[in-house]
Amino acid sequence: MLIAIHPKDPEPRKIRIIADKLNAGGVVICPTDTVYAFVCSAHQPRAIELVAKLKGVKPQKADLSLICNDLSQLSTYARQVDTAAFRIMKHALPGPYTFILQASGEIPKLFKNNKRTVGIRVPDHPIPRALVAELGHALVVASVHDPDKVVDYTTDPERIDEHIGYQVEAVIDGGIGGLEGSTVIDLSDGEPRILRQGKGPTEGLL
Repeated sequence: MLIAIHPKDPEPRKIRIIADKLNAGGVVICPTDTVYAFVCSAHQPRAIELVAKLKGVKPQKADLSLICNDLSQLSTYARQVDTAAFRIMKHALPGPYTFILQASGEIPKLFKNNKRTVGIRVPDHPIPRALVAELGHALVVASVHDPDKVVDYTTDPERIDEHIGYQVEAVIDGGIGGLEGSTVIDLSDGEPRILRQGKGPTEGLL
């Protein structure tokens, strides 16, 4: 099912329709400020398992991240962030970055593993953030795009729907997406480390 949602001013009625699907345990393909991504509610363990399966990895091994609406949601999913790390995130977010932080006690329960860290995103895109605001909690996110393979259809929601739409509850059409993932920065042990250079520039940030 392809659902067109305005990328700059998402229609509240359509956001509620998608949020209902997510609350019922569904997985949806959603635009972000980088690539199109599988998203599901962080409160739905079976949906998280399905996202891992769609990515072709075991849930315990999956490197899944969370989309938050803003930095105030961090405390639910990450341990206390020091001032220097918080300053970096405040400068960079919303934006095309994933920050690796020390995980709170919630993460092992959500992901059914013993991960000590969690990736946090606050994308500069109204649709995923509107979904988080409607849900009242984070989204679990994993890119549709495989960085090791150049698959051009993953930028076009209509073609995504044709290829893999049958595997999910809905594909959100928010316009053409990108092929470059987020920049991943590890802030989990006090010293910022760039794990992957992506769309987000790092010059002057760290």
